[in-house]
Amino acid sequence: MTAGDVHLLRRRLRAALTAGRPAVGTFVKLASPDVVELAEAAGFAFVVVDLEHSTLTEQNAVDLVRHAHVCGLPALVRVPEVDAPAVNRLLEAGAAGIQLSMLTCVDQTEALVAATRFAPAGRRSVSLANRAARFGALPLAAFLGAEQDDPPVLVGQIETALTDPLPELLAPFDVCFVGSTDLAVDLGLPADPAVLRAAVDRVREAARSAAVAFGGWTPTRDAAAHLGLGDAGYLIVGSDLQLLATALRTAAGEENQ
Repeated sequence: MTAGDVHLLRRRLRAALTAGRPAVGTFVKLASPDVVELAEAAGFAFVVVDLEHSTLTEQNAVDLVRHAHVCGLPALVRVPEVDAPAVNRLLEAGAAGIQLSMLTCVDQTEALVAATRFAPAGRRSVSLANRAARFGALPLAAFLGAEQDDPPVLVGQIETALTDPLPELLAPFDVCFVGSTDLAVDLGLPADPAVLRAAVDRVREAARSAAVAFGGWTPTRDAAAHLGLGDAGYLIVGSDLQLLATALRTAAGEENQ
């Protein structure tokens, strides 16, 4: 996979979202590029570099995105807020898209669209001196055309009980992602399973009404249905840290027997 193929990776991920089976990824919280290669070799459809719940720096995220790009694996980046210059740098490094946490209002949606789309659709600053534009090998018109045809994949996380996922809130997104952990806390832990499931179902129905994919996080594939994610088109399973910790605990237990 050569630099500039991020548009192909976005197209592939969008196709996976409508393939009738879940596109499965995992969170990346460790700075090692080996994690990205292992995820690709394991058969994950994408990874999400986590700049919300990790100690990764922006430079770590850029390095991971670049390595995923070389491996031919779509890499999104989860951000806690819309920082337009940072978002632009991540996209220029080859990020396939952006996952925004704690989506609660249309203003956030508009800010994310503005930061990820070039004019006239947005206000993203243009440069050709970056990986996504093949470091200037793509003419400006060709680059802008590729970005228009295959723009960054956008994922919006709904994870507060009071958020009303209206169509205008979700319309620009490719995925409406239910943040069930934060949602459960917001509903009051220990949350009544029926109340939490009803909240998850509400987000699913909102995604369907907005004609966007439904997504969520699960600790294991087997737990997805129990969490209301049995029909999710975008499914994040665990994280590199979680999977490593589980494997280490298992190994330590086996050694102690």
